[in-house]
Amino acid sequence: MDYHLLLTNLTNPTLLFFLLGIIATVVKSDLEIPESISKFIALYLLFSIGFKGGQELTHSPFTSEIVYSLLAGLALSALVPLYTFFILKRRLSVSDAAAIAATYGSVSAVTFVAATGFLEGQHLKFGGHMVAVMALMESPAIIVGVLLLGRYDPTAVVIGTADAAPASTGNSASSSGKLGLIVRHSFTNGSVLMVLGSLVVGLLADSKQAEGIKPFTTDIYKGFLAIFLLEMGMVAARRFAAFARYGWFVTVFALVVPVFNGCFMALASQLITSNVGNRFMFAVLAASASYIAVPAAMRLAAPKADPGLYLPMALGVTFPFNITLGMPLYLFLVERF
Repeated sequence: MDYHLLLTNLTNPTLLFFLLGIIATVVKSDLEIPESISKFIALYLLFSIGFKGGQELTHSPFTSEIVYSLLAGLALSALVPLYTFFILKRRLSVSDAAAIAATYGSVSAVTFVAATGFLEGQHLKFGGHMVAVMALMESPAIIVGVLLLGRYDPTAVVIGTADAAPASTGNSASSSGKLGLIVRHSFTNGSVLMVLGSLVVGLLADSKQAEGIKPFTTDIYKGFLAIFLLEMGMVAARRFAAFARYGWFVTVFALVVPVFNGCFMALASQLITSNVGNRFMFAVLAASASYIAVPAAMRLAAPKADPGLYLPMALGVTFPFNITLGMPLYLFLVERF
């Protein structure tokens, strides 16, 4: 690996703020970012990415690469849960295996946000259509996870809310109703709706008029990202402490599977595009794990699955690895191959 690239990433101010958040939790500081401010910053970051992605698309022709990228993202999100579920099922319950498989098949919008900052630091650009790829990759993994759960433990699947009665094995109408609810929830999830809606607004907005809000969409982006990652560092440190009791298997899984997925897509993405930024984003999406959309959906569909397992895996292990060591590794592979 290019050690200069690794050092540059580790000394990036946004990443240093993430580490500061971890330290603040470890030393039991009373440092705290109000929840309302944290939510606002998260929405702002998604808005900024979506809007800029839409503006990029207005200047780009609709090519076969965009179509192939969207299809590849959907396929990747559906296939990752299929192979990870059977690995996890050897050691964990069916409910936990399905929830974790969905978590690692879906994507992390926050990791995507951090990756945009990383690329800016390397003076690299990515296509606006990758924002749409990220948004579309949220749902297939959730659907596959629910289908696997229904196939191997039908009594664990719940319709509507976590308080509802278990679905019967042969109730196809109930199953289709539940799946419809899950699909609807994954597309109306706040983060997905914000980034997709902003993408459409950016696509429709007049370029000259869009220049008027550029100071808000671009100039202050990195500052907000630094504060948001400070808060993410505190959350990750708290989650990791609760997760340690589950042992080595899930820790190894939370490190090895994302690296495998990310490295695979760093190499395989050359079949879709030659753009370094787009290939890097594919690798990051493959390596990331959802800790917003999937937990919300799994609380609805699989209440037997333990959020104290799949949430800390994604946020306490995979996310810190990706933004510290993972991103330099994926970019190294993309640039070398």
